[in-house]
Amino acid sequence: MTYEQLKSLKPSAFKRRCGVHRDIFEQIVEVLRPHLDRRGKRGGQSKLTVEDQLLLVLEYWREYRTQFHIATSWGLSESAVCRLIHKVEMLLMKSGKFHLPGKKQLDQNAYTWSVVVVDVTESPIERPKKTASLLQW
Repeated sequence: MTYEQLKSLKPSAFKRRCGVHRDIFEQIVEVLRPHLDRRGKRGGQSKLTVEDQLLLVLEYWREYRTQFHIATSWGLSESAVCRLIHKVEMLLMKSGKFHLPGKKQLDQNAYTWSVVVVDVTESPIERPKKTASLLQW
């Protein structure tokens, strides 16, 4: 499903299909466009628009499909899909706009402590006395 087909979806359906809200999708496209848009430049031209390239990568991250399956559904080679995924990951990390909160910040609110006190005082157990007469045969 290309981006042109997704444009007509409601915001909730778009989020459900892509995994991100439409405004986040647009922000990611703005970061990727200068690097992935090859129109009018020397060298190989991509068959896909920048939006479709991002959809391909989101599909890989969201659905955990193999690169071979994604390549056949988008009409690309498996190596082109691998290069595209790696390039998009590096560009997003380099931009610094889409980082998750750090481990320490996530850990601060992760635990709610509750204390349970258990009384484990030893108490003697009544056992029958072993007598010598019972132990003899």
